[in-house]
Amino acid sequence: MPNSGIVKYHVKMKFDVDGIVEKADIIGAIFGQTEGLLGPEMNLNELQKVSKVGRIEVNVETKTSKTVGDALIPMSTDISTAALIAAAVESIDKVGPFQAKFTLAGIEDIREIKKKVIVDRAKKIVQEWATKTMSESEEMLKDVYDATKPSKLTAFGREQLACGSGVFESDWIILVEGRADVINLLRAGFDNAIAIEGARIAEPVVKLCKDKKHVIAFLDGDRAGDLILKELEGTVKIDRVVRAPTGREVEELTPMEIVDLLKDAKASQIPQKPIEDTDNFASKVRDFFPEINETLEAVAFDNTMNQMFRVPVSELVQKLQGEQGAKYLVLDGIITQRLVDACSKAGVQYVVGHRTADLKKAYELTLRTFNELGVN
Repeated sequence: MPNSGIVKYHVKMKFDVDGIVEKADIIGAIFGQTEGLLGPEMNLNELQKVSKVGRIEVNVETKTSKTVGDALIPMSTDISTAALIAAAVESIDKVGPFQAKFTLAGIEDIREIKKKVIVDRAKKIVQEWATKTMSESEEMLKDVYDATKPSKLTAFGREQLACGSGVFESDWIILVEGRADVINLLRAGFDNAIAIEGARIAEPVVKLCKDKKHVIAFLDGDRAGDLILKELEGTVKIDRVVRAPTGREVEELTPMEIVDLLKDAKASQIPQKPIEDTDNFASKVRDFFPEINETLEAVAFDNTMNQMFRVPVSELVQKLQGEQGAKYLVLDGIITQRLVDACSKAGVQYVVGHRTADLKKAYELTLRTFNELGVN
């Protein structure tokens, strides 16, 4: 078919001839015996001249005294014309001197095949893109999921003390009385609790407390809790004591009650420099807020408060990996653990965002929200 023709359909025919014939005989019969059946403008020769019919392909197979095979007629006409040609070919009853039978095997819509190929390729492109890119919204969803999914209950030391998996990596831990308390704290989203499991404090717990920056004792509101507190105060350094309401045990508290009791203690575990230490930057953030709000972008400044770069929040971690010299960072987004890790490595000292995720480690960074800086 000339290059100007665009194949739309493949008319597929099958034939059965009562004698030995060759490809040329089949093609001759198709052209010769359909000529004039549908008018001169519908002759296959004429349709080929105007690029409506392409080169007819024929496959033959000889079986004893018979010839069978198939023919493919590419067409760029409408479906009605393709059907007429198929019906005309089906009317062929002889090839040379031999009786023959032609039947339609099917009409294949080439455009549908191309559509399927295009759709399959598009799916592959999307899959490849998805493996290489994580949008800001996906990062937020991941933070929400990580904050709500249940952490695993595990064990610590040779005594196999019940604890949450966060005990091993968190900068601060929560000492509770028993295994049921650890499980209840896991339900409330705290994975850094470890059970004392008895009035006597095990040596691994003593050593663990020495290795952590902050230790919180979260005990029952009863006489037993009083006795365990005295034992703890004589054995390990405790930064904060939190008690269940009088007459109640930690394992009985609802997740909301636990969060409410621990929220102040939790906030105190990330040391912050006073805002007054960086009055000039706080003022700049207040002035800069309208420009960055609702842009999903982040801006970095150097020691002299000059802007270094501005990028989408989704590209910020990658950008920080190749940058040095940024001291201040303002972003229209959430301060995540992944971002804090990257800031620490890049030498950033001060980060401001809309809110801070539940962090395991804050390094020596100063983390602020816009609200804390008086930005509305």
